[in-house]
Amino acid sequence: MNENQTILIADDDDEIREVIRILLENEGYLVREAVNGKEAVAKMDETVSLIILDVMMPIATGIDACLAIRKKHVTPILFLTAKSTDTDKVTGFSSGGDDYLIKPFSYSELLSRVKALIRRSQIYNSAGDGSRPNYYTQGGVGTPPAPRNIYIHDILIDTETKQVFKNDDEIILTEIEYQMLFLLAANRKKIFSVKDIYEKVWQETYLTSSNNTVNVHIRNLRKKLEDGEQPNRIIVNIWGRGYRID
Repeated sequence: MNENQTILIADDDDEIREVIRILLENEGYLVREAVNGKEAVAKMDETVSLIILDVMMPIATGIDACLAIRKKHVTPILFLTAKSTDTDKVTGFSSGGDDYLIKPFSYSELLSRVKALIRRSQIYNSAGDGSRPNYYTQGGVGTPPAPRNIYIHDILIDTETKQVFKNDDEIILTEIEYQMLFLLAANRKKIFSVKDIYEKVWQETYLTSSNNTVNVHIRNLRKKLEDGEQPNRIIVNIWGRGYRID
């Protein structure tokens, strides 16, 4: 059961909110509702385990809400929308979304996405209990865990607290962004294909459509880590093969 996990739903369609609320409550989740993006931001706090945002809402859109929420929280965000073009998906991911589900959707698919996002978030937030994925793979079997601090140019990654700093200023990363950075940083000079990154970070089976998801998150991560005058200085694109950190 999921009694301790609260999910915030923001959608201006009363029927859709009711259906999702009933579906999630039957799974044991606590549900908090909002009718627009502004209300979603107001109802967001540290007790929320997942946010489901419609994109097209009055007063403030789901994109607006996501941008505002990301200033304070790294809670997983699932966009639930009828807008299905690649451009729409890029916009959603660029604003800080973690996943994107197109209407109409099946209830089983929604529950699958919800559980996967919450599971990844729990793994990400569990420090020192052995449940976090071990991405330190260069040395093969018997390789020791990644060191407490990883340094890349002017970037410091504290792998225990999962905080990232640039010149002593903290960089706020989403769960997905941190996991991608840790994967590459803990395995310096190792090239990871888009498929490798998706399956290790998202822990789901790779599909061709996953390419765009990974590339957008890489682009967002670069914007946060790198100076505009020196693009691709930290995360290097190896043409036709994938990404690495030297």
